[in-house]
Amino acid sequence: MRILVTGGAGFIGSTLVDRLLSDGHDVVVVDDLSTGSHRNPDAPLHVLDVRDPALADAAKGAEVVCHLAAQISVRRSVADPVLDAQVNVQGTVNVLEAARRAGARKVVFASSVAVYGKPPTIPVPGDAVPDPRSPYAAGKLSAETYLSSYRALHGLEYTTLVLSNVYGPRQSPDGEAGVVAIFTDALLVGRPTVLFGAGTQTRDYVFVEDVVDGFARACGPPGDGRRFNLGTGLQTTDRDLHTLIAAAAGAPDLPGLAPARLGDLPAMAVDPGPARDGLGWQPRTDLATGLKITVEWVRGHAP
Repeated sequence: MRILVTGGAGFIGSTLVDRLLSDGHDVVVVDDLSTGSHRNPDAPLHVLDVRDPALADAAKGAEVVCHLAAQISVRRSVADPVLDAQVNVQGTVNVLEAARRAGARKVVFASSVAVYGKPPTIPVPGDAVPDPRSPYAAGKLSAETYLSSYRALHGLEYTTLVLSNVYGPRQSPDGEAGVVAIFTDALLVGRPTVLFGAGTQTRDYVFVEDVVDGFARACGPPGDGRRFNLGTGLQTTDRDLHTLIAAAAGAPDLPGLAPARLGDLPAMAVDPGPARDGLGWQPRTDLATGLKITVEWVRGHAP
């Protein structure tokens, strides 16, 4: 089928494009290249902001739209909530309009665990009540609401995939990046690393190849009109994560310590059970294996 991937030149998006191409799909990429780079010569690239009306032309003929393009920085959303809403809410509405006009059957949307705020139960169940505590989280939740409204009004199907902490090859260590990329980049070149607080904060780390498998499955009929958590359900402390990455990199496991950062959640993990039942999806890559793959990729792509 013909699939449009917004944000298809980024970390997760480009990995998804690779997967969809290998599955035999006809793929078109939309990306403004603000953070991504064109890695897929077999996929036509439209260099566009998702707010651009020209998106409708790029979407022509698409049967499914995988919408990953976003403003992804929580801190930036706090500093500039208007920009965040323009990209993540207005941009999503523009994607939905483009999909509707193209006659697409479905939009698969990348949401975030940020919509859950500070959850009372961990791992967070699939039916948890959202509690957004940042403009970024509010924007993602608002986008989910628009998906539901377009299904009711226009019959445009959707599946929302709530992503936990995704890591793997191609993730940038720059800006507000994932801690795996930051630790890996530093440890491979001998730069100091830092744990905030006592290193007891936990996150649910899911390998990028497993995540794109969820997107590939959601492009079909399974999961229509539903939201699923894509995570492992397992909590890993920052301290344990550093140990695993140091071992994979062959580097000293000697992080520095810094005061805890205001607003950081003490713990997060999501229940992937509904995704198993609704999409036939489950995480297949254990953390140690995924980190070894990631470290070797970074080592092989060092400047």
